[in-house]
Amino acid sequence: MANPALDKTFGELPQVTASADAALQTAPSPVVSDHEVMTIGGTAAKTGLLLLLVIGAGSWGWTLVDPEAGTSSIPPGLWLLMIGVFVLAIVTAFKPRLAIVTGPIYALSMGVVLGAISHIYDAQFGGIVIQAVMATAAVFIVMLVLFVTRTIRVTNRMRGIVIGATAGLALFYLASIVLALFGVSVPLIWDTGIMGIAFSVFVVGLAAFNLMLDFDMIERGVIARSPKYMEWYGAFGLTVTIIWMYIEMLRLLGKARS
Repeated sequence: MANPALDKTFGELPQVTASADAALQTAPSPVVSDHEVMTIGGTAAKTGLLLLLVIGAGSWGWTLVDPEAGTSSIPPGLWLLMIGVFVLAIVTAFKPRLAIVTGPIYALSMGVVLGAISHIYDAQFGGIVIQAVMATAAVFIVMLVLFVTRTIRVTNRMRGIVIGATAGLALFYLASIVLALFGVSVPLIWDTGIMGIAFSVFVVGLAAFNLMLDFDMIERGVIARSPKYMEWYGAFGLTVTIIWMYIEMLRLLGKARS
């Protein structure tokens, strides 16, 4: 079994960006001016800004736990913060216009949580944070290249499979959180055996394909000349997926090194 301190760190955040396609359906008719439409460059810049906010807030979150002083679990206040962030993400999924406000709030809030989680993992597995960051960046680049070169094409069937699998995983994690409240441990999530590692590999792969859906949503939004605010929505979706990917990388590497 994994370290009990790590068992309390993070119940998986359900992936919201798998439903990003719906935002394109709710967007108003494309405007005419080139300065008021969604662009790849604008989305990339906003994504970079959100990730900088995550890193900045994470540096503060890192200081909230001190494993050497015996503080090796998520502070209670951060659990409430995570619940609020989850609600915020759900609202944004259905109200893309709010992403210009909810995106930075989400990035700052999750940055604090990630900083605390990262410190806990790093205390047990020295250097694991750098490894997780590099692995996450590598997967992002690989999936982007595969998407741009059309080595992997996003089809309606693929969208359905990925969205369905992501929804099923979200329900599984939700059930595990509820059971944990009653002292019931769910296998696979924290299991450091072969099955536990295989489960984490599957989840990392699923997160990677959600990146594909995010790239596809952004590309189709640009082609459709969606309104400018959709840049924030696209950046929000990518940030959610990247954070999910990083957490799963931490979990996978932690299992592999246990």
